[in-house]
Amino acid sequence: MARKRIVVMGFMGGIPIAGVVWQHLHYIIGLQRLGHEVYYCEDSARQAYNPETFYYGEDWSYAARFLDRMARRFGFEGRWGYCARFLPDQPTAGLSREKIRELIKTADASLNICGTQEIHDELRGAHNLIYVESDPGLEQVRLDNGDAAPRDYLDQHRALFTFGESIGSPEFPVPLHGYRWLPTRQPVVTDLWKTDAPPPDDAVFTTIANWNTSGLKDIDWRGEKYHWSKSIEFLRFVDAPQQIGEPVEMATNIKDAATRDQLTTHGWRVTDASPISDDPDAYVRYIQGSRGEFTVAKDQYVRLHTGWFSDRTACYLAAGRPVITQETGFTRHIGAGRGLFAFTDPGEIAEAARAIRADYAAHSRAAYEIATEHFEATKVVSSLLDRAGV
Repeated sequence: MARKRIVVMGFMGGIPIAGVVWQHLHYIIGLQRLGHEVYYCEDSARQAYNPETFYYGEDWSYAARFLDRMARRFGFEGRWGYCARFLPDQPTAGLSREKIRELIKTADASLNICGTQEIHDELRGAHNLIYVESDPGLEQVRLDNGDAAPRDYLDQHRALFTFGESIGSPEFPVPLHGYRWLPTRQPVVTDLWKTDAPPPDDAVFTTIANWNTSGLKDIDWRGEKYHWSKSIEFLRFVDAPQQIGEPVEMATNIKDAATRDQLTTHGWRVTDASPISDDPDAYVRYIQGSRGEFTVAKDQYVRLHTGWFSDRTACYLAAGRPVITQETGFTRHIGAGRGLFAFTDPGEIAEAARAIRADYAAHSRAAYEIATEHFEATKVVSSLLDRAGV
């Protein structure tokens, strides 16, 4: 593949929590390993989050410091820019505002990770933007509901990719209205997660979750509401620790005491996510120190049969940690049954746990093999660029 100039656009400066950060870094590092000239540009009207103060606001100094630190560590020093477009004078760190926008418009490809880059007037008309959708179902439903806004936004991109690998297949019920959605998945630099050390003897299944995002991206479609918050599905399977036969730990941000009590009385350990999510290295250590992951998927992903697969879960696999996760239709594309298990009912959770317990070492190896086969960053981003015609 010829060397290209690629811009990764996203929100890891404005929301510098570990899951988001790794989601972007995997694209950057994967593209670098393919030999491309890679830039990171963030030019957003969203106010910035500071994990030290737990505050969203106009102070973007943490974002600038954080991006500078990540750039020096991961090899894109001098090739990043952050524009605080929510302020009247649109100040920048790293590259200048003019350079940021020139790069986005003239690079061989600019990847709009999670569709978080707004298309403001200075970016309109670019012919190199590639949309990478991590929340499948939302835009497709909005289009089918007759909302014109998604059409205007999506039409600014040369190619549309989605983590919903079943979109466009008979399994996905929402009409596409002429849009061509190409399947992709989260790239993972597997050697950054791999560990030869087994989990500690007292390790349990864990997960990391934002507990309640109710209302943010809930959608109504053909008389039914499809929820975006994972809390609904976690409560549907609140007895999971009993099926697994041991406690399950959730690193999360539950504020409601009654909900916390409900979980703990059913065998969950609830721990504060902040120390893990505020530090990308702590995030890696937490996953590596787990027996595996037990988790659910958002209601939208499940009921619309999107084929979605979690970027965080892919990291558990890369660490050699077996996974039990809720079926969204992903098994058609990735498979399951060794190292990775899909469930739709409590009995399947129990069966998966028994299988893992019977031969943990084999399922640990299989988990890592799944990550290298299906999620290795160089494979995923190379395929994406090739199908986008870059």
